[in-house]
Amino acid sequence: MDTELLKTFIEVQRTRHFGKAAENLYLTQSAVSFRIRQLEQQLGVNLFSRYRNNIQLTASGERLLPHAEAMLAALQRAKQDMAVSAEQAVPLSIAATANVWDAFLLQGFIRLQQALPDLSWRAESLGKDQIARQVLERHLDLAILFDAPKMDEMQIDKLGDVKLVPVTTFADNNAASAMRHSYIHIDWGTAFDTQHARFFPELPAPYIRTGSARIALELMQQSGGSAYLPETMVQNLMADNSLTLIKDAPVMTRELFAISLPKATPRKQIGEIVTQLRNALLQR
Repeated sequence: MDTELLKTFIEVQRTRHFGKAAENLYLTQSAVSFRIRQLEQQLGVNLFSRYRNNIQLTASGERLLPHAEAMLAALQRAKQDMAVSAEQAVPLSIAATANVWDAFLLQGFIRLQQALPDLSWRAESLGKDQIARQVLERHLDLAILFDAPKMDEMQIDKLGDVKLVPVTTFADNNAASAMRHSYIHIDWGTAFDTQHARFFPELPAPYIRTGSARIALELMQQSGGSAYLPETMVQNLMADNSLTLIKDAPVMTRELFAISLPKATPRKQIGEIVTQLRNALLQR
C-alpha cells in the first residue's frame, strides 16, 4: 500500500479539514481528496463522513487509524535502522506524555545525551494510550509515564517520585480562595485525580484543563491563576515571590516509571538510561 495515502489519511484525521491537511502536506486540496478516494477504493470502505465544516472518521476509519500509525512508525524505524551502520550510534526511541517532559524528562534527557553519546535518539511526546501501544508493537524502545500500564508483557521500573506543589499568583493564598479563582487543573494522571477529588470534593469546575505544566505556568504568569506544578519548576519563582505556596493545600507526589519490553533489542542501553534517570530523580 502506498504510504503517502496513509500519511494523507492521518493528516486529514488530525486536522479534520481537507484544506488544512493540504497546506500541511504542501499539496492541493484536490490532490488530498484524490488520495483519500484512492485509499477508500483500495480498502472498499468509506473512511470519512463528510459534512460541511465537519469531517469525522467512520467506523472503518477508526479501525484503520491504529494500523496506519503502526505501519508508518514501522517504516520510519526501518529507515532509521538502515541508516545506522554497525560503526555508528545505536538507535533508541523514547517517549513520554507532555506533562512528564515538563515535570522531569526534558532536563533528564539533556543529561542522558551527554552521558550516553553512543546513542542515536528519537524523542516523542505522545498520549498515554498511544505510548503503551507503540511499546507493545516495538515502535518505541522506552516510555516514561506516571501511570504504568498493567500489562504482564511489559517491564516496569520505578524511577522515583516527582513532588507537585500547589502554587498561586494571588496574594490570598489559602485554598478556599486561590483554588476557586482561575484554577488550572493539570493532568498528572489517575492517582493524582483520585487524591485531588478526595482533598477538594467541592471544588468547582477548573478554569482550564491541560496536559502540559508549561502551558499552565505560562497562563498563570500572563493572566494569574493557581495550579499544582513540579517543585523543581517553580522553586525560583517561589523564591522571588512570583508564585506563593497555597498554605493549606496538600503537597502531592507522583511515582514515575520506565516502561519497556523485557526482550527489547537495546536492553543494555535501556538499563543504563533507567539508572541515569533514577539517579537524576534522587538528586533533585
